[in-house]
Amino acid sequence: MKALRSVPLLMLLALTSCGIPATGLVEAGGPASGTLPLTPVYFVENGALVATPRTTTRPGDPEAALRLLMAGPLAGEGRLDGLSTEVPGVPTAMALPPATDEPGNPDPPSPDTPTVTVKGDAMTIRLPPGMDRLSDIGVRQIVCTATAAYRLTRPSDATVTAEVTDGGGRRVTASDEGCPDR
Repeated sequence: MKALRSVPLLMLLALTSCGIPATGLVEAGGPASGTLPLTPVYFVENGALVATPRTTTRPGDPEAALRLLMAGPLAGEGRLDGLSTEVPGVPTAMALPPATDEPGNPDPPSPDTPTVTVKGDAMTIRLPPGMDRLSDIGVRQIVCTATAAYRLTRPSDATVTAEVTDGGGRRVTASDEGCPDR
């Protein structure tokens, strides 16, 4: 009986005498944030569209996703023969986002960036000058990338229809039906 009473005391001594000093609060960077947000960007691989996840600071923003598309595929992203694109690259003026003088206010639209407006399930995409004479697959890259980004924060089973106006004024209407799975 006496031995049973000394077991809790021995356990307490063993736990408190393990030689690890108390340290208090240790700061080691910012709080844990989980995974980085991704948005699907559609590139071309072997003649077909392929959704490629890209890290973004603006998930759900079709314009930000189109800027990622215009930046082109990264080395090593392709599974087979590599990825390509039929969408022109980023104009020099788009390399860095414009600065804002007030935090929280959106940047004013730049004439060198695509603009996207959405009303219900209808999307209007205006491409900057110099982005004209796009191939059919180039237009599909734009439509699939913009609508997939939009659906990240607004999931729906409804088809999203997009009217794409290229830099030369040509208009093409397409939908996200037939876009490969993300």
